[in-house]
Amino acid sequence: MSFEVYDYRKDIRNLLVTPQIRARFIRLEVGNISGGNQRGQGHSHDLGHEIFLVLQGKAEFEIEGEIQVLEPGQMCIALVDQTHTVRNIGDEPVIIYLSVTPHIQPTHTGWIEEGTKAPPHFNLSSAYDVEKDQTTSIDKLVASQRQAADALMEVIESAYQVQCKQLPILAGKDKKAALEARDTIWKAIYPMFQQMYELADSWNSLTYRTADTDF
Repeated sequence: MSFEVYDYRKDIRNLLVTPQIRARFIRLEVGNISGGNQRGQGHSHDLGHEIFLVLQGKAEFEIEGEIQVLEPGQMCIALVDQTHTVRNIGDEPVIIYLSVTPHIQPTHTGWIEEGTKAPPHFNLSSAYDVEKDQTTSIDKLVASQRQAADALMEVIESAYQVQCKQLPILAGKDKKAALEARDTIWKAIYPMFQQMYELADSWNSLTYRTADTDF
């Protein structure tokens, strides 16, 4: 991947979309609201924290029923499961940098009413400015998901066995041995986290396809 530089004045799109993070610039015209449904209720994220940094304009954020007005240079965060919306209340377009981490479908949770989640909604890849895959068969996508799941189970079992052996040493009084045990545990759980993201990547690809009306 080349070293790209992005400009909030013209790159109004998703800039990076991976299972680990989705990052983008958004633009809201005067009076517009983002994140709300027809009932005025916001959305939330089952897994992801969302960070908002205002770059231009005046934006009113509502997070879990609390309202604050942010101006350029100010940032706020909607944590996992916190409903949120943003509204342009100024006299010029609002431009915001946002990131959601992780980015795993379904990325947005809607609400029918307070305390009642709407059925899960899976978006097309185009919703995130990801090119539509029209060549990979559904069978291949399903096989990829199964392969990623099998690989995750394998590394989880391996990491579990390593921790069962090393954690008692880490809790011991021998500091040198404890630090070595810590490093050994990390070497075992690092591939587990990597494989979890491999699973998320194949899952996103599979759900992009099943969200397509041609599925």
